[in-house]
Amino acid sequence: MEPVEINAGRYYLRALRADRLIDDRPALVAGLADPECARWLTHVSVSTLAEAGAYVAKRARSWAEETRFSWAVAEPTTGAFLGEVLLKDLDLDSGLAEAGCWAVPEARGRGMTTEALGAVLRFGFGALDLKEVGYKHSPGNTASRRVAEKLGFTPVAETAEVSELVLRNPRAG
Repeated sequence: MEPVEINAGRYYLRALRADRLIDDRPALVAGLADPECARWLTHVSVSTLAEAGAYVAKRARSWAEETRFSWAVAEPTTGAFLGEVLLKDLDLDSGLAEAGCWAVPEARGRGMTTEALGAVLRFGFGALDLKEVGYKHSPGNTASRRVAEKLGFTPVAETAEVSELVLRNPRAG
């Protein structure tokens, strides 16, 4: 599948890019080096422009393979990268996915991630006919928990390492 662009109200969701018109690589390096991102996204290592380029290329391959749909949350008039929202571990045949998100420091605290991920969930439930979307976060990550709660996710399980939540498609039977 080709990447889908979404108008998310105050934000524009588009594919991550590294081309002559828009280059998300510097924002990816800076954003993922931020102490809060580094604390919670321990599985992501993007510390150079080359690694950021590989990250962007990997996200493009995931769209083609239909295993992960990832969007850059962009400021609509400049295209500036503000964060990333995604549906991963996609199983389109079963209607299942897991949601994820993160934001650069200057975009936090104003509802951007909740608004953008909400648009992605509507796309997932409407266009992809997903039945259920999971969401996982570390128990200490209160910002991530707030995003999930605002979007209507309900807790399923919690351990010292991970909180698991779920959101079911209201139209699914």
